Amino acid sequence: MEESVTYQDIIQKGIQKGLQQGLQQGLQQGLDRGKQEEAVLIVMRQLTLRLGLLDPGLQQQIEGLSITRLEELSEALLDFKTATDLAVWLEHG
Repeated sequence: MEESVTYQDIIQKGIQKGLQQGLQQGLQQGLDRGKQEEAVLIVMRQLTLRLGLLDPGLQQQIEGLSITRLEELSEALLDFKTATDLAVWLEHG
């Protein structure tokens, strides 16, 4: 049975479908990661202008935020006066 043309055709189509789905998922993850990285850069620039250089620990926390949380932070940072305000937001956000 494994040597039949029909069987081989079914296997080949399954492999192609799996590869196609894997490629699509990989591309989407790459796009999502690119959006997140761009959002991190923008928020970091805004925070640096507002608060000055940030502690590396705070930078790491920001880099780990989702796109949604980065959007929320981009609005919240307008009210920040000190890096402590940022730290509190990150703790309680």
